[in-house]
Amino acid sequence: MTAPLTDKALSGDYEVETGLAIVAAFAGLDAKEMGAVLIASHGPFTWGPDAAKAVENSIVLEEVARMAMFTERLRADVEGIGCGLRDKHFLRKHGPGAYYGQDCARPKTKDTSEG
Repeated sequence: MTAPLTDKALSGDYEVETGLAIVAAFAGLDAKEMGAVLIASHGPFTWGPDAAKAVENSIVLEEVARMAMFTERLRADVEGIGCGLRDKHFLRKHGPGAYYGQDCARPKTKDTSEG
């Protein structure tokens, strides 16, 4: 999934309208699965269950934006991946059917550090 992008029409009570724009951007989405939103003409907002996860989400968002920028510099006509492949990559790591990188999927190794 990609981070939602808000509409850029913000006027009047800026803070209230920013919040309303974030709520509107997540219509039909689960904000717990996506710890970021891009505020048009402003910048990113990130969050998480604790401060460390919110910071991690900020770092990941910045790195993805950096990779996207360099990709477009190398090839301006690049197209995004299809929805099916995008969802496959996301859902194998997140959600109820996640299997990629889960602790239970890793082989258990014997700890030999105790003597």
